[in-house]
Amino acid sequence: MRDLIRALWDEPGAPGPPPVGWRDRALVAVLLPVAVLEGLLRPDVPWRTLSLLVGAGLVPTLLLRRARPLLTVVITFGTLFLTQVWALVMGGRPPALNTMIFVLLLPYSLFRWGSKRQALTGLPVMLLPAVLSVPLTSTGPGDAIAGFAILFASMALGEAVRYRAYARVRQLDQVRLIEREQLARDLHDTVAHHVSAIVIRAQAGLAVSASDPAAAGKALRVIETEASRTLAEMRSMVRLLRRSGEPADLSPAPLVGDLDALPQVAAGPALDVEITGDVGSLAPALSTAVYRLVQESVTNARRHARHASRIAVSVAADEQSVHLRVSDDGDTVHPRSGSVPGYGLLGMAERADLLGGSLSAGPNPGRGWTVTAVLPRNGSAS
Repeated sequence: MRDLIRALWDEPGAPGPPPVGWRDRALVAVLLPVAVLEGLLRPDVPWRTLSLLVGAGLVPTLLLRRARPLLTVVITFGTLFLTQVWALVMGGRPPALNTMIFVLLLPYSLFRWGSKRQALTGLPVMLLPAVLSVPLTSTGPGDAIAGFAILFASMALGEAVRYRAYARVRQLDQVRLIEREQLARDLHDTVAHHVSAIVIRAQAGLAVSASDPAAAGKALRVIETEASRTLAEMRSMVRLLRRSGEPADLSPAPLVGDLDALPQVAAGPALDVEITGDVGSLAPALSTAVYRLVQESVTNARRHARHASRIAVSVAADEQSVHLRVSDDGDTVHPRSGSVPGYGLLGMAERADLLGGSLSAGPNPGRGWTVTAVLPRNGSAS
């Protein structure tokens, strides 16, 4: 229990709070005149001048609610507490404006962006004026319970949004990790093939090195030793990358030329593959990456493109790069067109980025969806 409490206490604030934007400034620009008009025109405002100063003066603190959530809570709720003490000493209701309902944004911001230490520190600061307001305003039990429920709901909402953001970050990290692992496996298959060939050549050289047995034999033994060591280290690295102990897949890695063998689905859209340029000379890792990107794009199209009749795949290689395009003619409105990209697209973009290229995906002007990618031949962005 002590470790759990310590872990909660040491939990840092949410990373990357957004800066003050036009929506924040617009909110302040609207609330300020509303607070002033209420303070001047509403007939039953208690302690009119003080209510006006407090209500309008606290509005700008909304601009700090993400960057300095605890400071904002202390300033706002501390001011409310002092005005309640004033009312208790002077007699009467505490100064307040209906516009000050905006203070409910501050508990949300504290639990959304602040560290757990800040949230636990700010909790009594928020509860103190809330508790004191019940006797000062002669609030009934039902209204008091409703008020505390709204206050805690604001805190809970901030915590829920914070947890959801953390969960998505973890999922994105997992997608990137899986994609890097798959790329490492593809690289392993390619390198292992060539290194195995080196070992065989070295062994053959040892058998026929009759002209200069000593020199040739020594050189070939070095080649064999280094190649075997490289192969062992590569297998060890991939073994560490694996999340479980499944056996290695020793089948050859697929290349661009294997795209013609992508299966057709009887009940799905027709698949047309067009390959132009010299793809046979592509580096094996690059060729496998192109195949994987096409494979994932075709899978996504078959899964999400409603009423599609055709999926067109185009791979064009030139001297500098490989251009990839996968397009379908399905309905434009489908699950892929949401504001948050799917994990398949994120994994594809991660693979393209690792190879120095770029990938984009989006709906076509008319119908369908298109994925495009550009991968440099030399592994660096062109």
